[in-house]
Amino acid sequence: MAAAVTTLEHLWIPLPDGRRLAARMWLPAGAGPHPAILEYLPYRKRDGTAPRDATTHPVFAAAGYVCLRVDIAGTGDSEGLFDDEYSEQELSDGEAVLAWLAAHPSCNGHVGMIGISWGGFNGLQLAARQPEALKAVVSVASTVDRYADDIHFMGGCLLSDNANWSAQMHAYQTRPLDPALRPDWREAWIERIETLPFMAADWLRHGQRDAFWKHGSICEDLSAITAPVLAITGWADAYVNAPPALAAGLNAPAKALIGPWEHRYAHISKLEAHDFHGEVLRWFDRWLKAEENGAEALPDYRTYMQEHFNPTKENKPRQGRWIAETEWPSPQVKESHLYPGLNGALQSAAAAGEVQVSNPATVGAAGGYFCAGMRIDNELPGDQAEDDALSVCFDTAVLEGPLELLGRPRVRLAFTVDKPVAQVVARLCDVAPDGVAQRITYRGRNLCHDDSHETATPLVPGTRYEVEFELNECAHHLRAGHRLRLALSTSYWPIIWPSPEPVALTLDLAGCALILPERHVAQESEACAPGPARDYPGYDAEILRAASGRSNSYVEADGTQVLETFDDYGEAVDPVHGMQVGSHVAMRYSVHPDDPATATFSSQWRFTFARGDWQVQIETDNLMSGDRENFHLWRKTIARQGAEETEVCVKEWRETVPRDCL
Repeated sequence: MAAAVTTLEHLWIPLPDGRRLAARMWLPAGAGPHPAILEYLPYRKRDGTAPRDATTHPVFAAAGYVCLRVDIAGTGDSEGLFDDEYSEQELSDGEAVLAWLAAHPSCNGHVGMIGISWGGFNGLQLAARQPEALKAVVSVASTVDRYADDIHFMGGCLLSDNANWSAQMHAYQTRPLDPALRPDWREAWIERIETLPFMAADWLRHGQRDAFWKHGSICEDLSAITAPVLAITGWADAYVNAPPALAAGLNAPAKALIGPWEHRYAHISKLEAHDFHGEVLRWFDRWLKAEENGAEALPDYRTYMQEHFNPTKENKPRQGRWIAETEWPSPQVKESHLYPGLNGALQSAAAAGEVQVSNPATVGAAGGYFCAGMRIDNELPGDQAEDDALSVCFDTAVLEGPLELLGRPRVRLAFTVDKPVAQVVARLCDVAPDGVAQRITYRGRNLCHDDSHETATPLVPGTRYEVEFELNECAHHLRAGHRLRLALSTSYWPIIWPSPEPVALTLDLAGCALILPERHVAQESEACAPGPARDYPGYDAEILRAASGRSNSYVEADGTQVLETFDDYGEAVDPVHGMQVGSHVAMRYSVHPDDPATATFSSQWRFTFARGDWQVQIETDNLMSGDRENFHLWRKTIARQGAEETEVCVKEWRETVPRDCL
C-alpha cells in the first residue's frame, strides 16, 4: 500500500485574501485525475492527528483518491488567527479549500469530505452551503443542532464540558508553530496566545438557543444539504442523535450507522474495531466514482442493538447484535406508554398522587465521562445502582418477555418546584436480576426553558408546569427477567452543571408518562453489519513515554466529593520530521452534596516540544466555579522556550458571566 501512494508532507493552500493554510496530501498511483477526500480540522496535521491520519488517508489514497488534510486558519502551521469553532471564517475558508482542491491537476473536480467530531460538523455545515465541488460527505460523531446536541448544553442544561472543552481547545491552540515550516513561528505563536478567544465565557454568554447557535446548525434547513451523507457514530460516544435525524430528515441520500464504539473512528475503537475503511470507500465509490455498488440501497439505519453486559468504567467489548431498518422512521417501531406510580412502579395505567424528587448534588458519579474516547480509559458509565439509590426510581415488573427499544424515548412530567431555577435528569436503565443497572439512555432538561430553548424564564415556586422532552437515541434489548427503570434526579454531576440551589421537584403523577420507541419485528432483515477492521498502516513513532491514565474519587473532610483524573498522552518522536512531542492533563471536579453552588472544575494541561536545540513548553490552567448569581472563569497560560524554560509569554484571563437561569 505504501508504495502505491505518494505523500506530500507539506503544501500551502492560498486563500483569496492572501492567507495560506497548511496541508498534507496523499496522491494515488496511476494516471489521474482522481476524485478527492478532504478532512479539515484545527488539530494540527503535523503532529496532533498525524498518527490517526496515517491509518486512514493512505488507505483511501491507495483506493484511488487524492486525500487532503488541512489545518484551519490560526491552527497548526496555517496562517491567520483562530476565532471560534465553525465560524464564518472557517466555513468560507473551507469553501475556498474545496474549490482549490477541485481545480488541482490531480483531482477530477469531485470532492468528498470526511471527519469525526469537528470534521464531522464542518462537513455537514459546508454541505449546507452547497459548494459545487462537494459531492458526498461521511460525517462521524457530529450534530445537526449546535445548541441541543454539542458539548455545551443538553436540554438547556449547562454541560461541564463547556468549560472542559474550552480548556482543551485553549491548550491545543497555544502550541507552537513548526520552525521548519514557519520562520516567523515565534512571533506568530505569541500573537496566537495573546489573541485567543475565551471560548468558555463566549459560549456561556449564549445560554439560550439564539442566532449564535443557529449558525452552523443544519437542522435550521435540512433541505439545504443536497450531497449524499453517511452519518456514523457509536453508542459509547456523546454524539448519538445525528445519524437517525439525518436519515429521517434529509432529502438527499442519507444512511445512519451506529456501532458499539466510543469517540473514535471505528477501526481504532478500543471497545470493538470494525471495517471503517470499507464503509467509507463504498460510500465515496458510489457518489464520487459513480460505481454501482449498492450504497444507496443500504438500509436507512444500521445499528448495534445493545444488551446488558455488567457495565464497568473500563474499556471492554459490548454485548448485542447488529440489526437494520430498511426505512427510517421505521413502521416496526411503535410508541408505547408507561406511567410512574406512587409505589415506585412503572406501570401500564396512569396513577394519581405526588412524589418529590430531591437529591444530593453528587448524583451522577456513576455516569462516566461525557464523551468517552477522549481520555485514556475509565470513561464509561458503570453500574448505576449508586446513582439510582440517590434518585427517585420507577421500575417495571420483571419482564416476562424481551423488550426492544430503538429511537428516542420521551418523558412527560407535570410538576411544581420550590426554587426559581431547576433542572431534571431522566435516565433509563436495564436492571438485571442481581440488581446491576446499566444505563440505556439519559438526558437533562432545564425546566426554565420553553420548548425551543430560545427563552428562559424563572419558575414560580408552587405553580404547576408541564414539560415533555426526548432522551438521547438508544438501541437496547432488555431480556426476559430484567426490569426497565426510569430514574429521575435534579442533578447529574459532573456531566451537567448543577442548579444554583438545592431543588425539591414535586411530581403530579397524573400528568407524568414515559413514552417508549418499542420495536417489534416478526423477522429480522439482513443487518449488513460492518466487517472486522481491515489491516491499515500505522505511524512508527519512537515512543519515549507510554500513555497512561488514572481516576480517583474521594470525599474531603467537609463532605465535598472530588473526582480527579490524570491522562498522560505520552511522549514520542515523529518518524517523518523528528519533532519530539509530549503532553498530559490533570482535571478536578468537586461539589458539596448539600450545596450545588460549590461545583468547581479545573484542569491543567502541559505540552512539550523539542527538535535539536529547539525546545518549547506550554502550561495552561483553567478554573470554573460559581455562586448563586454568577459563573466565574479564569485561565492562565505560561509559554517557555529553551532548556532553561525561559518565559516568553504569560497571560491571564478572567470573566464573570451571569447564570441566566442556568
